[in-house]
Amino acid sequence: MKFGISLLPDCRPSRRPVAEYYREVLELSVQADALGFEYVKMTEHYLGTYGGYCPSPLTFLSSVAVLTSRIRVMTGCMLPAFHHPIQIAAHAAMVDAISGGRLDCGFARAWLPYEFEAFGVSMDDSRELFESTIETVIRLWTEPEVTVDTPHFAFRGATSTPGITQRPHPPVWGAAIRSPQSFEWLARKGFGLLVSPPPLRRDLWATRQLIDIYRSTFEEVHGSLVGARVALAIPLYVAPTTQLARSVALPAIKEYLDVSGEAAAAWTDVTSSNYAGYQNMSDAFAAITPQLLAQDAAAVVGSPDEVVDQIGRLTDALPVDTILWNVDYGGQGLGTMAPSIERFATEVAPQLEARTAKPVPADGPVPVGAGVRP
Repeated sequence: MKFGISLLPDCRPSRRPVAEYYREVLELSVQADALGFEYVKMTEHYLGTYGGYCPSPLTFLSSVAVLTSRIRVMTGCMLPAFHHPIQIAAHAAMVDAISGGRLDCGFARAWLPYEFEAFGVSMDDSRELFESTIETVIRLWTEPEVTVDTPHFAFRGATSTPGITQRPHPPVWGAAIRSPQSFEWLARKGFGLLVSPPPLRRDLWATRQLIDIYRSTFEEVHGSLVGARVALAIPLYVAPTTQLARSVALPAIKEYLDVSGEAAAAWTDVTSSNYAGYQNMSDAFAAITPQLLAQDAAAVVGSPDEVVDQIGRLTDALPVDTILWNVDYGGQGLGTMAPSIERFATEVAPQLEARTAKPVPADGPVPVGAGVRP
């Protein structure tokens, strides 16, 4: 099991200035590197409070790369609908070089109507743009000259520069939430899966069904599950006691859900064949009350021992190999984020390693690969 930190700024400018947010999450990224986390992931969004503080994950990750030495930097995710593939290929290659080959590229279809409207892109084209752009980016990374002709972009004999540092190219991931078609396509292409579960434990069964679609399709197409990768992004908060952890985390999760619901309200009177069921998202977020969160939150929140038990139950329910901990939800500052990830690395991760440890053979130790070192 590997672990990382996942960032999606939901800060209201009245609560946290953007310069303060970046100063603190950069410091947190340096801390995560020192603690042995595997990934720092940042998401792309525009215009609103939901993710709007980060229109360019690659810009942020280039700063992380310069400040760190080993942690991998992951876009989680770039939005191909709003970029030309030549731009993505070149900008990503630049960060791959700056980081010394530590870039993972995650892509998502985007889901906010106001972003599509602002960029002049039809939501009904999002799936075609998502698939054709990613395929073209990989060709630009791996072929000396690329010619393509699609309804959305066309060019001849393009040689992408700078060249990519990793061979054959950086690991590619795709985000999928609701559509079985997305899970199947990612599996067929051999890409990693980025998935976020619903806010409540009672709904985890739906995520399990979709992960099973990815895994069964991957095995059918590729002959085995070798190369299949499933990363789960979910909120984490670790404190000395479960009561203290819940007192910090649950209000912050509720604030994140409120911000998400405000963004989802853009679906009012909007429909798209590519986004079945999104019209009711705002009401669904609003229905999650503080009382309901206290009873049934899917987030991992508690004392170190309680978090160990929660992770065990979570991984029993969902077959994942990587967990990317949401740490900045609710506009948190460094004062709450930093102690939580420190406690995870020093008090939770060693217990997880001990649970999965195997006997040491005569010729040397067996790496347990927990992803975080104490």
